[in-house]
Amino acid sequence: MAAIVVDERAKVDALHAKALELGGSCEGSPGVRGDDGEQAFYAAYFRDLDGNKLCAFRIGPA
Repeated sequence: MAAIVVDERAKVDALHAKALELGGSCEGSPGVRGDDGEQAFYAAYFRDLDGNKLCAFRIGPA
């Protein structure tokens, strides 16, 4: 699995949506994993057309 760090939660959402639009499959919708707050882990998971699992994430508050 490869992970891509972004600087805004909206970019996690956009990357996940674009991946699905292009034919990828959802492996976990965008959202906070664990508690929200200063060290919140906001992520989305998807697979590309070759079956590779990817994660887009942001650490920090909204």
